[in-house]
Amino acid sequence: MPGCDRGDGPPRILALWSAPRSRSTAFARMIAERGDYQVLHEPFSHVMDFGEAAVGDRLVHTEDELISALRDLAGSSPVFFKDTTDFHYPGLLANREFLAGPAHTFLIRHPAEAIASHAVLNPGLGRDEIGFERLAEIYDAVAAVTGAAPVVVDSGDLVDRPRETVRAYCQAAGIPFLPGALSWRPGMLRAWQKTSRWHESTSSTSGFVRSAASRPAVPGSPLLTEYLAYHLPFYEKLREVALVP
Repeated sequence: MPGCDRGDGPPRILALWSAPRSRSTAFARMIAERGDYQVLHEPFSHVMDFGEAAVGDRLVHTEDELISALRDLAGSSPVFFKDTTDFHYPGLLANREFLAGPAHTFLIRHPAEAIASHAVLNPGLGRDEIGFERLAEIYDAVAAVTGAAPVVVDSGDLVDRPRETVRAYCQAAGIPFLPGALSWRPGMLRAWQKTSRWHESTSSTSGFVRSAASRPAVPGSPLLTEYLAYHLPFYEKLREVALVP
């Protein structure tokens, strides 16, 4: 996989980008279970939302500071971070070196499900914070800089065929497949505490499962239906290039 800051081995920085409510926390929980990456929880989102993020023993306040801290931390230990596109990241998009260096991968979920789940936790949900347009923007930026198609996984495949999907992801991302990481002990991780209400469902799981609370479509709201129509083409674009487990 081009542009992974990894030489001949696994990437030193492995990133997972997703729209909110796309099962990215469960994916990060699986990476944490592997034990070969230091896992950071939504550092870009925290800079935007709270004005700061912890990266190792450093507290950063801007995207530029964050990117520098990630590179420094990866010098001593491989780093995985996952982040969501309910925010826009102009500093990321302007940093060609960072777009080209880490292994940027992407997780998608059908927006009908993602929007329905998002609206429950955020009744005042705005169109742009649904995040699929911003996700596609980051995908395009990485593809343009690296000259290669980044790895995309559909979380529908992840819950329906976890072993095959994770194996395909690991092969494409250049990391070993560790089947033992497909299950874990339930519980709320310390890194999730700041935004704990968003991670209640994941904290009760022990693996990738299709929750009984998953909603097949947006509620009967004209506004959410309009949002779905807006974001569906961005999902479909990424779905076309998603891994086939």
